[in-house]
Amino acid sequence: MNDIERRNDIPSTKSLSKLGISAVGYTAAGVFLFFLNAVSGLPFLGFIAGGAVCLLGIASFTSKDPADKKAGSIILAAGALTLLSKIGIPAISPLSGTLLRIGAIGLFALGIWNGIKFFLGLKKRS
Repeated sequence: MNDIERRNDIPSTKSLSKLGISAVGYTAAGVFLFFLNAVSGLPFLGFIAGGAVCLLGIASFTSKDPADKKAGSIILAAGALTLLSKIGIPAISPLSGTLLRIGAIGLFALGIWNGIKFFLGLKKRS
């Protein structure tokens, strides 16, 4: 079995709903990291955004779903790097920006990939 449970080559409703939810979640997280990267250059707002992202990453990382843990670890690392660059380690700032962009592109790509699999599964159901 691959990641879509199949019955006579028709994906199950449960697997399609998981794909749809993860597609929306990954895409939203990627867009959010792009936003964080744009805001992280601002002195006070970057600090607040980094802290909020850390809290969001911790909440996602404590989930039981492995997909949430994967996204949560990326989000937590991005928030931590943003905070470290704002607290007083300016050498981390270029690294933080680069890793934020890489994480954002990766999460956005995962969201699009899961969205494509979701729509292909819907097409097979009709």
